[in-house]
Parts: sequence; C-alpha cells; structure tokens
Amino acid sequence: MNVVFISPHFPPHFVHFVTSLRERGVTVLGIGDAPYDTLRQELKSALSEYYFAPHLDDVDAMQRAVGYFTWRYGRVDRIDSLNETWLEIEARLREDFHVPGLRPADLRQLRSKLGMHDLFKQAGIPHPDAIAARDAAQVKAFGQRVGYPLVLKPDVGVGAAHTFMVQSDAEVDTAFSQPLSGYVAQKFVKGTIVTYDGMVDRDGQVICSFSHEYSNGIMESVLEQRDLAIWSLRELPPALEALGRRTVDALGLRERWFHLEFFRLEDGSFVALEANLRPPGSVLTDMMNYACDIDVYRLWARMLAGEPVRDFQYTRKYYVCHTSRRAGRAYKHPHAQVVSRLGPALLHHWELPAVFRSALGNEIYLSRHQELSAMREAVHFIQAPA
Repeated sequence: MNVVFISPHFPPHFVHFVTSLRERGVTVLGIGDAPYDTLRQELKSALSEYYFAPHLDDVDAMQRAVGYFTWRYGRVDRIDSLNETWLEIEARLREDFHVPGLRPADLRQLRSKLGMHDLFKQAGIPHPDAIAARDAAQVKAFGQRVGYPLVLKPDVGVGAAHTFMVQSDAEVDTAFSQPLSGYVAQKFVKGTIVTYDGMVDRDGQVICSFSHEYSNGIMESVLEQRDLAIWSLRELPPALEALGRRTVDALGLRERWFHLEFFRLEDGSFVALEANLRPPGSVLTDMMNYACDIDVYRLWARMLAGEPVRDFQYTRKYYVCHTSRRAGRAYKHPHAQVVSRLGPALLHHWELPAVFRSALGNEIYLSRHQELSAMREAVHFIQAPA
C-alpha cells in the first residue's frame, strides 16, 4: 500500500501517524516544505522517500511530486495530511490521480461555513443562523432580524483567524470600511464550547469518540489573548453523543477523522458550531491517548491499512488537561513550582510553535487527573496571576 503524506513534519507530533503507518508495512511517501536534512531522524526512518516542495499550495509542484511517486512506486492508494491547511490541495490531488477520499466538490460544502449551515439545516441539527456577508446593508438587516451581536468570519478559515464580533449597525459600517470578501455573518451564541471528536471507518461507523471542553472560545482567546484550558471529558453527555453521531451521518464521512464543535447552552442543550474534517488541533490526539491509555495514531493506521477496527475497545479513565500560559504575562507560580505542585500528574510541558501562539498561548502544561476537582485546582495553580 502506498500512502502520500503531505507535511509529515508539521505539526511535530504528526510523526506518530507516519511511524504507525510504517509499522503496518505501508510505504509512506512524504511531501513537505522543510529540507530533508532538517527532518527528525525518527521521521526519516519511517518515510520510504521524501519530496521537497517549497510551497505546498503550488498545484503544479504537488502534481509533479505525486506523479513521480506513481512512476517510481506504482499506484498511490491514499493521499492525506490530516491538516486543515492542506485539505484543498490533497482533495485536488486525489481527483487528479483517482485516489479514494474527499474531492474538491465535497469540500465546497463540507469546509464552507455556509455549506455546513445548509447541511445542518437540512439534517435538522440546531445551528446558529448565518448569511453571506456581501455588504453592510445586508448584514445590518440580518442583525435586526436575529439580534446583535453577530460574528463575522471567513466562509473558509482555520480556527478564529480574521474573526471578529459586531454589536450594532454602526460597528457593521466600521467593519465594512475595509474589504470583507468571502465573509459570513453568524448569530452570536453564548455558550461553552465542547467538541465531539473521533474517527469513522470505511462504512461511516464511529469507531471511537471523545469530547473536550474549552474554558474560553478560541475567538475570545485570539482577540483578547486570554489564557486557555482544554480538557477531555470522562463521560460524554448522551445528548452530545447522539447529536454528534447525527452530525457525522449528515456529513457522510468515510475512513476519516472528525472534529465537531458545539455550544452547550445554559439549559444543557447543544447547538452545532462547525465541522472540521481532521483530527482536533494542538495536542488533543495525545490527550485522547493519555485519557484512555490507547494509541489513536496506530488505530488510524490500522484503519487506513484496511484492518478491522470496528471492535476497538477503550475506556475513558482520566481528565486530561491542556493548560496554557502566555509570554509577557506575570504568573504567581514559576515553572519550577508548577512542576513540583503537579508532581506525577504532569505529563508534559511544551513550548508551542509560533503559528499556534495567538490561539493557544506560548506554552502548555499537559496533566491528567482522576477527579475533575483536582484538574480544576491544577489549572488555577498554573494560571494564577502574580
């Protein structure tokens, strides 16, 4: 089996997807924008070959890379990156080389926020009302109809980049004083962000599911530079599990990761925010492993290699928490005190790559706990201001 993996070196923990494929006897062919000599030895050993492409959004260069691999190794069976940034290029390459998986036509609905809005509406999945933000007059009429505040965001985007809130007609006029091509306006919903994350097999059956809760929304974290904490839930609320599975069915995914975001409202109900056709970001895949003492990287590789995975068994044993801190902010407890206070509950401490810092912070502490109260105490200790 030949698998082309785009950007195998970034994010850094994606090396585990590559090494897990290699363990199953898969020929893994990497295309990346980092020179070969800069790759970790672990990744070099797992790749059968690596093609350096300085710009991964260069369609001609990517087609040449996959064409070369086809000439040298034969038919390519899968093309993936598991990364939001490269969804469009991998879909284009699948279509060009007749490889199974999502194609450009699928992404036009499944990656577009307006496309998701229409899909959710058709499937009867609760979702904030949204429209294309073509001009100020249209958005102001929408705001008068559904009520302010509104969120303005790119129809296709990653995380909360270039997203902002407007609370009045006057703020809409100010927003449109600059070009807003390709934006949507969405009714603001006040609630707690919780996710429904996991994988579906080749028949679209959910083989594992997890949920993570956010202390703040990513939009607030970016715009207000708040400290963020994200933790895994030991028990999934039945209403979330049911709505998550309905959403996965509506998306029609096959042999793929999913990362669905919902708002939990004050009355305990859930409203869909958006669907992402990839694993959850940051190190949440590692959090899944630590929460259950499993290996989701190997599970994905088994699924891709065609091995039966429907009988996969797991138990959510721990609350695993991703607690951030930001550079330039004074904290009460220095790093050494945090390490001493958490003791064996501390799993890892990481400095995050620059591209993630606006949303997630400069550093994260990863810890796990059997009790929610102990987890909350750890978060408070790490983020307590000076």
